[in-house]
Amino acid sequence: MSLLLVRHGQASFGAADYDQLSERGQVQSRRLGDWLAQGGHRFEAVVVGGMRRHAQTAQGVVDAFAERGLSLPEIVSNPGFAEFDHQAVFGAFVERNAHSPVVLASRSGQPRDIAAMLQGALLAWARDELPGMPETWEAFGDRVRQAGQGLQALAGDGEVLVLSSGGVISRLAQMALDVPVERAVELNLSLRNSAVSEFHPHGPRLRLGSWNALPHLHGQRELWTYY
Repeated sequence: MSLLLVRHGQASFGAADYDQLSERGQVQSRRLGDWLAQGGHRFEAVVVGGMRRHAQTAQGVVDAFAERGLSLPEIVSNPGFAEFDHQAVFGAFVERNAHSPVVLASRSGQPRDIAAMLQGALLAWARDELPGMPETWEAFGDRVRQAGQGLQALAGDGEVLVLSSGGVISRLAQMALDVPVERAVELNLSLRNSAVSEFHPHGPRLRLGSWNALPHLHGQRELWTYY
């Protein structure tokens, strides 16, 4: 039994509406579908987290399978796999730390500077230093855990494909590896768009089989993106 959890294709970072795939994200998603279909993956269930970027990534997979005359199960939306409200978390951190070096540096737009700001925001959220969030770090982890536990029944002896986001997948990895929040944040920031991570049920918890793989983008480094 395998559970393939995929971070969505590149979304529209910096645009007024983040929650839709960029042109590059659409290419990543279609190549993901091509690789899955050609590799013989056949799924007992396909689950999305409910964001448009999740559904659009799934559509790239559906199109690739359909082109080969292959069908997929009807896509199921599960809000347990929805991403946390990143605008609330990052916005609150920037507002509370407007003059901090990490926030000021992030205005450069350079990936390393942005990543440092995101790391600071996620750690502040995890440590309950951002009051008034729509969802606490603990509550987010609880719903992700419950959603992950429900996958075993869907899989049977086969495979399940889940199209979700980096926060969700990294929290599942944190639980599987039993590592502290600092490592969970690092795992989150390491996930590339459309990357495949494999989990396996192991008693009441999931076990991590592989992490952050991009076999479908081999030889196309220009398609490797983080946001």
